[in-house]
Amino acid sequence: MKKIYYFLPIAAIAFTSSMCSDKSKNQEVAESANFDMSNLDTTVAPGNDFYMFATGGWSKANPMPAEYSRYGSFDKLAERNQEQVRGLIEELGKTTHEQGSIGQKIGDLYAMGMDSVKLNADGASPIKSQLEEINKAANTTDIIKLVGKIRQYAETPFFGMYVGADDKNSSMNIVHLYQSGLGLGDREYYIEQDSTSVALRSGYHNLIKVQFMNAGCAEADALKAADAVLKIETALAKAHFKKEDTRKPELNYHKMKVEELDAKVAKFDWATFFNAANAKGFEDLNVSQITPVASAVKLIQTSPIDETKAYLSWCVINASANYLSDNFVDANFEFFGKQMSGRQAQQPRWKRTVRTVDGSLSEAVGQMYVAKYFPAEAKERMLKLVDNLQVTLGERIQSLAWMSDVTKEKAKEKLNAFTVKIGYPDKWKDYSTLEIKKDSYWENIVRASEFSYNELINKINKPVDKSEWHMPPQMVNAYYNPTTNEICFPAGILQPPFFYLDADDAVNYGAIGVVIGHEMSHGFDDQGAKYDKNGNLLDWWTADDSKEFKSRAEVLVNHFNQIEVLPGVFANGEFTLGENIGDFGGIQISYNAFSKTEQAQKGEEIDGFTPQQRFFLSYAGVWAGNIRDEEALRLTKMDPHSLGKWRVNGTLPHINAWYDAFNITDKDALYIPKEKRADIW
Repeated sequence: MKKIYYFLPIAAIAFTSSMCSDKSKNQEVAESANFDMSNLDTTVAPGNDFYMFATGGWSKANPMPAEYSRYGSFDKLAERNQEQVRGLIEELGKTTHEQGSIGQKIGDLYAMGMDSVKLNADGASPIKSQLEEINKAANTTDIIKLVGKIRQYAETPFFGMYVGADDKNSSMNIVHLYQSGLGLGDREYYIEQDSTSVALRSGYHNLIKVQFMNAGCAEADALKAADAVLKIETALAKAHFKKEDTRKPELNYHKMKVEELDAKVAKFDWATFFNAANAKGFEDLNVSQITPVASAVKLIQTSPIDETKAYLSWCVINASANYLSDNFVDANFEFFGKQMSGRQAQQPRWKRTVRTVDGSLSEAVGQMYVAKYFPAEAKERMLKLVDNLQVTLGERIQSLAWMSDVTKEKAKEKLNAFTVKIGYPDKWKDYSTLEIKKDSYWENIVRASEFSYNELINKINKPVDKSEWHMPPQMVNAYYNPTTNEICFPAGILQPPFFYLDADDAVNYGAIGVVIGHEMSHGFDDQGAKYDKNGNLLDWWTADDSKEFKSRAEVLVNHFNQIEVLPGVFANGEFTLGENIGDFGGIQISYNAFSKTEQAQKGEEIDGFTPQQRFFLSYAGVWAGNIRDEEALRLTKMDPHSLGKWRVNGTLPHINAWYDAFNITDKDALYIPKEKRADIW
């Protein structure tokens, strides 16, 4: 549960991305420095549907592959690069490596994932001992021990636990407890009564039954287990905070002594739980959401033990399913892939295995990737872009008419205190204690999960390591972390369509420039603005400025609330506010920085478009793509980012410069009167 804000939906981007070789990279730049005019749909008026105008040609030329629920320009990038990462990994398999070396670990884990014969022969046997251990539980104490143990390698049963910065003492790590335990991920799936939610619950119930049968249960017992799992998860969901409230840090900070847990949360054998979870030797912790955690504890104590054992077994089965035989994998895909997301075909085994290796040994793969594919010139140009945008944001803050000088000074102090991370970490993660063996794919996943868990637990009572990266360098994404006040741009995103090493400024400022500005704006969105320059949850605003900021942000909330993403389904302006402010601020900041360039000031057209128009076309082009209705609905429920179409058509109507660039008037469908447009950063 990290308070980190990503540019792209984290679940949509695999840990698979790579730069091209020098030869192909130069070819890529030559082809991409100017817009491919076929990506546009000029039959559409830009003021009526700018998204379609800028990306309609791309969408038609890139129909949705069966294995995707959403397929956009950045997905296409990840797909193309995934094959190159595959090449790096498979190259390791061609030679013998010393046991314990990175080459052995990556090569053997990949080989295990690709060995379909062994996976299918093993069936459910890799999880047999874990399920037997759960089945032997005889009392509540046994259950509590399992609740602590299982989270180290599988799903987090009942409630979550992680170790991260203390929001009000950001230089030190602290244990955090938080609401969790839902196989469907979001509380709304369990409580809403619309036909789609009811059908999804039915499909989920059937999945649980099928997977218990795959694990060796008789159908009647599997049906009983599915009833128990859904009963417990529904009870958990009903007590959970709404997702909008989880975005309010002041509502999710309740620091207390461990000895106060019984009185302030719920009476429980906390010592047994923490010992089983291998979390020892600490006095203070934060309980992010007290009521949901208290409800989870009550369920542990009062649920019939057979029902609890079924739920804990499901935590193991659900976590392991994609690393077992094909019957487990296929059942998971039928529900999570087809019914929930609308995908029509399973990804080929090599893609799934590459993703697993990349997730389990992410920085080890990243180190190989950076050494071969990341050019130093990209980092140099990014540093200049970041500097330019940082100066521009400072200028914008200084010129704000609605903010007092006192708050402006604090805002600029925070801006100047940003830590900027580009490309890859200075210190690579040490995987020497992680063993990869040739016993089973799942057992290796368990060891990798326990490695990551122990890495987390070892942070207890230690200072926050500000050099740590929270994203591998090969990932196509970027983030802002409020408790360290840092912005990070991994090497994976520093390539087309986000970043072009040799392209004109309009293209780069419209794409990677907005990414940079977006992450900077997170430091000043409705969440980030509550943290000071040192990353502490601290109110640094005057009362009047805070009230004015909320009023101005409400313009975006109301605007996005009115966007109908599917018939009868509307965007959630409150839940997506932070990301919408990030987009709004990122465009404003990057456009102002771009306006200072020689290209912007000369105004010479390329392909019939002015530099200013090319800036906005470049921004929209990042979001080119197609999406299935099922995925659009899922993301609207669960993702704090607006859908790609609305990151264009929802945001640009609030950008004054966009109106000037394309001569948008009150006769155009996207037109918003100037006095009703958002005006924040």
